[in-house]
Amino acid sequence: MASSLVGRRLAACLLNISEAHRTDLVETVAKAALYDTEGVRREGATVLNIFNDQDYNRSVITIVANVDSLGDAVLSACEAACGLIDLSAHSGLHPCMGAVDLVPIYPLGEEVGADRCAQEARAVARGLTERVRGSSAFLFGWADSPLQRGLAQRRKEMGWFRKRRGLLQDIRSDVGPPPQRRFGLTGVGASPYVMNCNVTIDTQDIAVGRGIAAAIRESTPGGLPGVQVLALPHEGAVEIACNVESVNGVAPSELTEGTPWPSFSIDGQPYCHAPAALITARVAELAGRHGVRAKGTALVGFTPHECRALAELAISQGISEFWKEQHRIRM
Repeated sequence: MASSLVGRRLAACLLNISEAHRTDLVETVAKAALYDTEGVRREGATVLNIFNDQDYNRSVITIVANVDSLGDAVLSACEAACGLIDLSAHSGLHPCMGAVDLVPIYPLGEEVGADRCAQEARAVARGLTERVRGSSAFLFGWADSPLQRGLAQRRKEMGWFRKRRGLLQDIRSDVGPPPQRRFGLTGVGASPYVMNCNVTIDTQDIAVGRGIAAAIRESTPGGLPGVQVLALPHEGAVEIACNVESVNGVAPSELTEGTPWPSFSIDGQPYCHAPAALITARVAELAGRHGVRAKGTALVGFTPHECRALAELAISQGISEFWKEQHRIRM
């Protein structure tokens, strides 16, 4: 891709698969997004990051490409994952419904609109169920026309916490047959960028974690806009695992607390998201009331601005397997 075109019409997929223990398998899935079946590299596509969580037995693969070619890359990765992962044999602390659990598509600039991302997401859902016999999907966000229900709502409707592996038969998929034990049910959708910010607190008391999660959740009065959160056991402590959704509008002045909220626009509309520093500070404050300290914060992937900037860099330099280079390049 010529450097003059870098950054134009870029979109990202943070592909969530239900496997982290077999890192070679996860890399095979990532490479399927980058190379066709003949081993030929897909021009203009890059995998920026692979995040493996052993306790959750879940990996997140950050795939970026021009929106017109992103679907093909993502679909190839999904097909590879379905051939390698058997959900009926899966175990992990993070709730999941599918071998390929989540396929969210996000625009990375004003050049890509909501309708285009929704179109690509629906094409991925159809393509997956056509290529992988027995797979099924539900739609969320912009792809869920006309209701445009969010991911949290759709998961709640389908009993995300209760429906594990072989317990999916009573769920009606949006695309494909009823869910089967091997593949489960894949969530496919499109929305403004969702950042994953996880804060670990130094306790094994899950009740403390759940109280903190409830306090910062968007649906709670005084909670943080766009923040969907779980408290989960993690590496001998408790992790406050936050999905930080980008919200329409400008940051509420009473919540900025001296920390600017990163902002961008989609289809001419302003969006912003709660910064990781604010989430960390709020968790630390609430944990401190229980005599518990915050141990650290981890971003799964990048912020929206980081994702775009690194994608431009990777694509301009022709680096497909950027995850292998990112620590050197970002230093």
